This record gives sequence, structure tokens and C-alpha cells, in this order.
Amino acid sequence: MGQEPIVVYLLVFIFGLAIGSFLNVCIYRVPLKLSIAQGRSFCPECKSKIAWYDNLPLLSFLFLGAKCRNCRRPISWVYPAVELISAALFCLAFWKFGLSWQFFSSLALISALIVISLVDLKHQVIPDLISLPGIFLGVAFSFFIPGFSWLNSVMGVLVGGIFFYLMAIGGELLFKKESLGGGDIKLAAMLGAFLGWKKLLLVFFISSFLGALVGLSLILALKQFRSKRIIPFGPFLALAAVLVIFVGDSLLNFYISHFWQR
Repeated sequence: MGQEPIVVYLLVFIFGLAIGSFLNVCIYRVPLKLSIAQGRSFCPECKSKIAWYDNLPLLSFLFLGAKCRNCRRPISWVYPAVELISAALFCLAFWKFGLSWQFFSSLALISALIVISLVDLKHQVIPDLISLPGIFLGVAFSFFIPGFSWLNSVMGVLVGGIFFYLMAIGGELLFKKESLGGGDIKLAAMLGAFLGWKKLLLVFFISSFLGALVGLSLILALKQFRSKRIIPFGPFLALAAVLVIFVGDSLLNFYISHFWQR
């Protein structure tokens, strides 16, 4: 773990930038129900086609001065941010797992979570096009990852779906409004497929803590959040899942050794 030459990490970083560029396409097109496989990239403002030399991950953003070559309107900082985050997390996954099935499983999950987070933040929806295939992909990876059985994966799907469905019903009865949507339930099932039921529960506790912390901070700091404005839960689930990917085993071992055995 982490002993590969620097050039290997550079290749993984470049690969992460390229995937991040594709994820930007998904983030923009999936909510609009546009094809992610056909058609060249275009400026969301003036709709002009983007030449290949203006579509280089990160570099084109810098060379163009963060403006469209055609209409000169600003290019959102979200695009390079997604590319950099993807590249950094890919390198971190390679450092932790090496060239293994766990590495490729982590890349698939991380990529899905990046798209889901940005779409949920902007549109308050978690696309089925990402979460539903992700459930089957997570179960499929479980057959190849040493120490992670398909039964654990399937149990994760069931726990995620059933537990979050019950949470949604309980929240609606308690608060008299929808607290968890169907997208959150499907996302939980996908996370269970990739992580297993034990780590899924860890994701739930971490995401609930983060959500409560951020929500309370916004309510105290910003008056407009004291209304009935909804804060999407998907990004908190995604952030918690990324943390669990890298430190989940350590957290579980710490809990078992310090609390479970008492």
C-alpha cells in the first residue's frame, strides 16, 4: 500500500481528471434527461460546441481564464472542482487498496457519489439512473473482493432499503412532512451493496451527525434557513460513505474493541 512509483500516481491522477470531466457531463445532463453517451460537450450558456482542445480536464479551464471561448461568460468553478476531487480521491483509493478489485469498486462508488451529491444539491433529486444500476454493480463487485461476501452485500441492500424506508415513514409521522425521499432510500440500498450492512449503519450515524451539525449551524447563522427550506440528505450520505471507504474498518474496530466487548 502506497509503495508504487510517483509516475503511477500521476497516471491515476490524470485518469481521475478524465473521469471527473465525464462526471461533469453526467451532473449536467442526467437531471435534464439528456444522453450522456452521445453528442459533444457544449457551453450551457450559449450552447456552442466545445472543441477538444477547450475540453481538456482542468487545463482548459485555466487556459481559457475560466470563460467560454465563444460567449466569454464565466465557466463555473464546479467543473474543475469535480475534476480535482475525483483525481484526489482516485489517488487516495489507489494508495489504500492498490491495483485491486477493491480499488475499482471504490472508484465506481466514489464516481456515483460525486454525481449524486451535485445533482441532489442543485435539483433536490437523486437520479435512479445512478443509484439503481449502482445496487447491482455493488453486488457484482462483492463476488471478486476478498473478505467481502455477496451475502454481506445483499444484506446491505436489504438493510439500506428497509431501514431507510422505515425511517422515512417514521419521519413523516413525526414531522408531518417528508423527511427522507425515495431517492435517499435507493441511495442507501446502493451504499449497502458496496459497503455491506455494518458499514452502512456507520454511514447512517456519521451522515446523521453531519446533517444535524450543518443544519443547526445554518439555522443559527442564516435567518432564511429558519423557514421550511429542505436541506438535501444525499450529500451527507455521500460524504459519510467516502469517509467509511477509507477509515470504516478502523472506526468499526475501534468501536468493537472499546464498546462492544463490555
